[in-house]
Amino acid sequence: MCGIVGYVGPKDAVPLLIEGLKRLEYRGYDSAGVAVRRADGALDVRKCVGRLSNLEEALEAAPLAGGLGIGHTRWATHGEPSEINSHPHIDCSGGVAVVHNGIIENYLELRAELEAKGHVFRSQTDTEALPHLIEEILKGGETSHAGAIRAALRRARGAYALGIVFRDEPGVLYAARCGSPLIVGVGEGEQYIASDVPAILNRVKKVIYLNDGEVAELRASGATLSKLDGTPVVPEVKTVTLRAEAAERAGFETFMLKEIHEQPRVLRTLLDAHVGKDGVVNLGPASALIDEAATGLRRVLILSCGTAYYAGMYGRLLIERWTGIPCETDLGSEFRYRGPRLPENTLVVAVSQSGETADTLASVRLARKMGCKVLGICNVPGSTLLRESDAALLTQAGPEIGVASTKAFTAQLMAFALLAIRMGRVRGALDARRERELTEELARIPDGIHRVLDKQDDVRAVSQKYYECFNALYLGRRFNYPVALEGALKNKEISYQHAEGYAAGEMKHGPIALINEFLPVVCLCTPTADEVHEKVVSNLKEVEARKGRIIAVVAESDRTIRGMAQDVIPVPETIEEFSPMINVVALQLFAYFNAKLRGADIDKPRNLAKSVTVE
Repeated sequence: MCGIVGYVGPKDAVPLLIEGLKRLEYRGYDSAGVAVRRADGALDVRKCVGRLSNLEEALEAAPLAGGLGIGHTRWATHGEPSEINSHPHIDCSGGVAVVHNGIIENYLELRAELEAKGHVFRSQTDTEALPHLIEEILKGGETSHAGAIRAALRRARGAYALGIVFRDEPGVLYAARCGSPLIVGVGEGEQYIASDVPAILNRVKKVIYLNDGEVAELRASGATLSKLDGTPVVPEVKTVTLRAEAAERAGFETFMLKEIHEQPRVLRTLLDAHVGKDGVVNLGPASALIDEAATGLRRVLILSCGTAYYAGMYGRLLIERWTGIPCETDLGSEFRYRGPRLPENTLVVAVSQSGETADTLASVRLARKMGCKVLGICNVPGSTLLRESDAALLTQAGPEIGVASTKAFTAQLMAFALLAIRMGRVRGALDARRERELTEELARIPDGIHRVLDKQDDVRAVSQKYYECFNALYLGRRFNYPVALEGALKNKEISYQHAEGYAAGEMKHGPIALINEFLPVVCLCTPTADEVHEKVVSNLKEVEARKGRIIAVVAESDRTIRGMAQDVIPVPETIEEFSPMINVVALQLFAYFNAKLRGADIDKPRNLAKSVTVE
């Protein structure tokens, strides 16, 4: 959940650490800090509560320089945001500094043991147990810093990504990983560590993705890896394929607005990669698993959290419609605790934007133990989810810096559409003609999104009328029910306006009690000609009768609902199955302008972090 960056080499580490932390601030922004080994041999720590800009000001007032350092942006878990609880944390002697992402689950036990031996703790954090434990192991006779780190981590339980520097080892940066992501950036005569590739995207061309239970020893000349028992590991160096400009705002006022506008390009990229000129879907390396599994499948289980869970709800509807295979969705945070029963020939589809979502990964590991094959749908090459899946379907959305997901979500919807079509063809539930019809319709979706984006001023005008409301209700049916949930979530995340998503047919079973002349009711009313549209009209009549303020997302040709709604957001029409990919963009814009008008920090909404790597 937190952001880590580190450097060892001939340059001054401080500006490189700050640059990397700026690119990681979406991972945590309660506080920030750096630890740098100065040229005179001192290990100096600076940290500030609040945004990274506070740390920058402190460093300008009292400059710090050195060629070895670590930096951190925090998303609080143990201990409130404060300077004392900020990272880096040090031992009693000030000889070792540690930055940490994750949770040390047995820290209370370790802390009690170390305090009994005379160690003085300053913070409320779980992390501080580690520098003290390393110090104690070195005092006990361990002569190697790497050996002390490995011994400490053999005693620690939980998840961690660590950056560690020592006062008396000037040219070595240590890193370790278990459960939380961490990469090594391989430079020319310099080495980096980071929580995510964008942090060092403009500094290196090659990276090493650390695996669980690995410790890296980095010198300017290169990296040495080992397991916790000291066994050497041969590093696998990969070339970075992302471009540095992908992590910039490119003239947009926020990353979120940029990423909303990138959605047509993202979906075209997915279609170009997986749909041939003949309209046939080919999912590349994932096709072998899908083709093999689809014929004998008894069940599909989709595991995910948050926004990805709503994408999974959409995927379930498509898979059942076009394959006839029973499909369920489950929250990654709940799956392990309900005593799941998975029949033979169950395919697990795990969805995560980052590929590092702790709850989803834990559920995937349980499913694998139960004998299931796993298909990972993810946006990040080299992520833990993709490495632990039997096959992967990359959504190829590029770096998503805004904390509230937009383009990653629509890419997940498109991935599920392609997956369901492929599975339907393999099982014979869809013929070649129907596959071609569906892929031709999919090819029109990016242009439809463009038309919504061209009308963003109209959406802003609707927001202008409702942004001061305390609550909002979002309604959708069938394929647009998950989008109603996602639209409400977006509004909550970035504008802090309470919003609730509901199945429109369920409104009368409770939420109807909320409706009065002050409540905006956002209703997804596309497409125009089926039984679901008729039911939506009936639901809106119920809202109208109670004087609710109806904001209707309607097909451009729809005249039925315009007379009932106080405000309409017209969108291009497509088949019902694909309408969520267009409709959700209108809801993203609505949430965006609500947040802007309310003065919220859109890219960094309070209490949230981009990659949820703790349970």
